[in-house]
Amino acid sequence: MFKNNLGLLRIIGLLEGISFLVLMGIAMPLKYIWNMPQFIYSTGMAHGLLFVLYIFFVLLVGYQLKWSFTKMFWALLASLLPFGTFVADKKLFQKA
Repeated sequence: MFKNNLGLLRIIGLLEGISFLVLMGIAMPLKYIWNMPQFIYSTGMAHGLLFVLYIFFVLLVGYQLKWSFTKMFWALLASLLPFGTFVADKKLFQKA
């Protein structure tokens, strides 16, 4: 899976999706419901780094594989939606 940039994109997408779900599903409720804000910083930092890496690799792989603008748009939009990167992996990245 690490053999090329598409494989790296798929792994980064998986990690980015997990970090997004952990941030929204665990860290934010801990902060706002149980008043435990200490998890937001580390989780948010990890998610931010993975988000930037995901965007970079979508653009890189899109350029290398000559993806259409529409395919790149959907891959980028997936990073903004819960479970979006998992769907992108299944629908967009496995076909490439």
